[in-house]
Amino acid sequence: MDTKRIEKDSERSSRHELADYEEVCSSFSWAGARHELDGLPGGGLNIAWEAVGRHPQHGRGDVVAIRWLGSDGRRRDVTYAELDRLSNQFANALRNLGVGKGDRLFVLSSRIPELYIAMLGALKNGSVFSPLFSAFGPEPIRQRLEGGDAKVLVTTPDLYDKVAPLRGDLPSLEHVVLCGRGTTTSIQDTHDFDTIVDAASDQFEIAATTPDDMALLHFTSGTTGKPKGAIHVHAAVLAHHVTGKFALDLQAGDIFWCTADPGWVTGTSYGIISPLTHGVTMIVDEAEFSAQRWYEILQNERVDVWYTAPTAVRMLMKAGGEMAAGFDLSKLRFIASVGEPLNPEAVVWGHEVFGIPIHDNWWQTETGGIMIANYATMAVKPGSMGKPMPGIEAAILPADERGAAPITTPDVEGELCLRVGWPSMFRGYLHNPERYEQCFDGEWYRSGDIATRDADGYFWFVGRADDLIKSAGHLIGPFEVESGLIEHPAIAEAGVIGIPHPLAGEIVKAFVTLHHGFDDTKELRRELKKFARERLGPAVAPREIEIVGELPKTRSGKIMRRLLKARELGLPEGDTSTLETS
Repeated sequence: MDTKRIEKDSERSSRHELADYEEVCSSFSWAGARHELDGLPGGGLNIAWEAVGRHPQHGRGDVVAIRWLGSDGRRRDVTYAELDRLSNQFANALRNLGVGKGDRLFVLSSRIPELYIAMLGALKNGSVFSPLFSAFGPEPIRQRLEGGDAKVLVTTPDLYDKVAPLRGDLPSLEHVVLCGRGTTTSIQDTHDFDTIVDAASDQFEIAATTPDDMALLHFTSGTTGKPKGAIHVHAAVLAHHVTGKFALDLQAGDIFWCTADPGWVTGTSYGIISPLTHGVTMIVDEAEFSAQRWYEILQNERVDVWYTAPTAVRMLMKAGGEMAAGFDLSKLRFIASVGEPLNPEAVVWGHEVFGIPIHDNWWQTETGGIMIANYATMAVKPGSMGKPMPGIEAAILPADERGAAPITTPDVEGELCLRVGWPSMFRGYLHNPERYEQCFDGEWYRSGDIATRDADGYFWFVGRADDLIKSAGHLIGPFEVESGLIEHPAIAEAGVIGIPHPLAGEIVKAFVTLHHGFDDTKELRRELKKFARERLGPAVAPREIEIVGELPKTRSGKIMRRLLKARELGLPEGDTSTLETS
């Protein structure tokens, strides 16, 4: 198959909202799109009302909102009416605990129904929701709870084992709520989720939130310093709703499956908010990846729209296309992918195996929603992230020159930038206004991604302008890994880079030097890997640790990660004029 272009499937895309991309973009306005949402009955805007509260009012209460598939074979259907009632009860439970508007609630759990109930209940209460990835180790958890001023943590007894030793260092954390009926009564200083929910009323008047009130707090890694808390407001729901329609082709009656964990921004924006605003049925699978299980879900649950990650696609490719041939996937209408660039080979493979292409798209934690996408009605150029959303103006600006005009010549590399003003744009980094200001260049948001735009208006990802590592679709800050590693008594210094990996895209590799008195042995290397996994968690810990005599540094003492990567991959070392020499 020609990898340069895959034409649209007109039969499956005939109802798509972007049948005429240029016309829709020219006539679109965010103010006009606002009429697609209800708004709070008393005025204002609230994500939870748009996602669940309004549906029973419109006669959609009996529609299944969440179809939960437990890892142990259990199933549970939660209708919109039930989800509305349960989130009302949780909101009342929060008020009973003295938790109010603006207070931060974190959730650390696997994909269980309580996560979704807690999020929606917190937003109804006017509180701020912040998700944590369950594979985080104690140190990433501590940094986020501390940096986000966590007042409430909802988690499970097994994951609470990571948190319990930290509570003395978290003075703002007043309440821990544990999920799992009958399992939490013996754990001191915690509340049982079911007990506090059962005792609460199912009638609740949603807090009077405005579009600009803080609603979501998503942490994103940085090259230096601690993870940054990106602030999103209730107005973001407008972008979640519109992009679900335009970029994911969500339609009434759909069965939708987003495989992203809610601990990451994709799993919140498109694993919870966007599909619920459209009133579709979401598949929530608690289990970890299994090619056989995933094909069974696509077939047995009759999935219409599937949103996944390039890493997962590559794992399915590794399992072989013949496995997919044994399943009836004819109901599948649209497939999209996000998290990292989707290889052209994967796009072509998807077309061959599923009969439809996999549509890549691009966005970030800071953008809050999909900004650039391959739409159902346009030809896909394998390897391209697609074209901007209606209401989004994207441009390529010189990466190293502030105040410059956008580059208009096709296929010239520069920094991918967005003109400010879309509803889901982050409104700050919590407690870090200086870093927030650095993200903007006049009226442009600078993404930190290097890209090009071709003559047809398609954008192409080239790479990051900084040292962030993109592993399995998740950004990992090298500083966070380095800080965790040097807590081991043997490690004097650490430098962390990302190296290519056929499935994950990149994996974390660490170079470390040892303190005097420690020797490079197999036993020590095993100990360091074990320490890193326990301290940082498998999602962040380096897959490879190499012990070296010294690390390349600038004369000011800064570790040159760029040089580490160039030497590891056999690339040109570039300018080494600032390299420290002994």
